[in-house]
Amino acid sequence: MSAPPRRHLLRKLVLGALSLGIVVATFAYFLPTIANYGDVWRVVKQLSWPQVAALLAATALNLVTFAPPWMIVLPRLSFVRAMQLTQASTALSIVLPAGAAVGAAGAVGILRHWGFAARDTARAVTLTSLWNQLLNLSFPIVAVFMLTIAGEQSAALATAAFIGVAVLGIVVGGFVLVLVSRRLAKEVGDVVARFANWALGKVRRGPVSWGGSSFERFRDDAGEFLERRWHVLTLASLAGSLTVFGVLVVSLRVFDVPSSQVSLVEAFAAWSLVRIIGSIPITPGGIGVIELGLTGALLGFGGNNAGVVAAVLVFRFLTVVPTLLLGLLSAFTLRRRQPSDVAVTAS
Repeated sequence: MSAPPRRHLLRKLVLGALSLGIVVATFAYFLPTIANYGDVWRVVKQLSWPQVAALLAATALNLVTFAPPWMIVLPRLSFVRAMQLTQASTALSIVLPAGAAVGAAGAVGILRHWGFAARDTARAVTLTSLWNQLLNLSFPIVAVFMLTIAGEQSAALATAAFIGVAVLGIVVGGFVLVLVSRRLAKEVGDVVARFANWALGKVRRGPVSWGGSSFERFRDDAGEFLERRWHVLTLASLAGSLTVFGVLVVSLRVFDVPSSQVSLVEAFAAWSLVRIIGSIPITPGGIGVIELGLTGALLGFGGNNAGVVAAVLVFRFLTVVPTLLLGLLSAFTLRRRQPSDVAVTAS
């Protein structure tokens, strides 16, 4: 009886040690091998105040674009509340294993604490998560197209784009079937649940608690909303993603990685590839994995070593640390505020 828990604990310990090993190896060996931290620090110290202001402005713009998608799917959610929600849930996805799943669970808990109906909460979390993943799958496809026009190639990006096209086709096709009719929604849901149970069974997890009836309910809740607001949600989600890319571009330019070394298209290609890699929960928040992958891709396109490493480290700092700090502040205020302090009405 005690063997399965022991095996589960051993597996968690092994995965934790592997994750820690990747992080340590990245920052203690791989990145210093690419560019000595002393050289990187000298590049950082050369920043002018206008350049610092540009970095802070890009970071602020990125932060404020977290809220609009949630305000669209939950029209009665204010900007301040949406910021609290996104910063707290994103901070959870950064610091804990399983990333996006933990963040989504955190968002559910916060919205339920505020008094939103379970139906509205499920719709909001599902749509924001789904739209984010659809964009992540689309970016490599767009990047390959843009590189082809520019006369360049990237085998890794082409592979990611191929996988993205396949997955995107399946997801979009299934999504359309779900919205067409209740019967198709139930059938698709049952098929997806069986596949999920099979996959989870391979790692001795599951079964899932949802199925065809869950997809029917989602169709009833989300169908009318998507008919009216899908384009607004798409634009808001796209803005939220592209402002992250904007922080990377500003970081590259202020740390002397000009377009003659890494063009805007090449930077977008590197970023879109790392978005796919970072969605795999190898380490919490992709720490180590994203830094190494992004650095390697940018160097491959021709960026100078010290400038690229400095840009990547600052980019990661500006897209992770502010959210962690705001997430902690949001969590603290959420704990002190009672549910009755937030007046909401089911949308």
